[in-house]
Amino acid sequence: MELDDAYANAAHIPGAAEYPLRWMSDASAFRAALEARGRAETGIPYGKGARQVFDLFLTEGPAKGLCVFVHGGYWLRFDRSYWSHLAGGALARGWAVAMPSYDLCPDVRICEITRQIAQAVTSAAARVNGPLVLTGHSAGGHLVARMCVDGVLPEDVGTRLQQVVPISPVADLRPLLKTSMNDQFRMDIGMAEAESPVLMAPRNVPVTVWVGGEERPVFLDQAQWLAQAWRCGLKVAEGRHHFDVIDALAEPQSELCTTLCG
Repeated sequence: MELDDAYANAAHIPGAAEYPLRWMSDASAFRAALEARGRAETGIPYGKGARQVFDLFLTEGPAKGLCVFVHGGYWLRFDRSYWSHLAGGALARGWAVAMPSYDLCPDVRICEITRQIAQAVTSAAARVNGPLVLTGHSAGGHLVARMCVDGVLPEDVGTRLQQVVPISPVADLRPLLKTSMNDQFRMDIGMAEAESPVLMAPRNVPVTVWVGGEERPVFLDQAQWLAQAWRCGLKVAEGRHHFDVIDALAEPQSELCTTLCG
């Protein structure tokens, strides 16, 4: 369809097929190391479905608070098991980290995934005291942005939000109606508008939109649209594309981790 290539990431990233294998390997090794030290709780349920679970990675001492990372994949693919290593930066800075999986399209609609992530954040927040920081990538960037809107999270959870960093978010879903992916999203214009953060007013929480400088033009547009709509910060990470812009989450002293965790 008209915008298929515009929203195709892998086709424009050299060696794209190697990234999921690398993510899975790094994540598995990271989990094994934390499990050996008793600092990983995996497969914690937050809902009734098999995919409605999260992993929780714990700090050595009392945590400053909880960081939640929501994975991407166009609401169509991946799960929490690919991303565990990205908890490294926040953990080193003293934050516990939760990483949920969620049901995927076409089995559910995007609005239902939003509700599931709200449940996941709420369940994880009940296990860790202190402030909450949220980050997510691509579709996950959309989902953490949705958590910033009044009424999505319970009020007692929403008031704990200290920082939200949507990374390469899809913030306006209306263009996706012109992609073949919509065969699986099953959206009409009303559904797309109802799930588009750019059309919503955020609650009073600091938000910084993050995007790679080498990303597809539509993702640079999406990031700018959200920053403009919400009058929030925008960081363009030069030299980074859609698949490696998240690497800095594993680095405690990176600008991304510093922005997220302070």
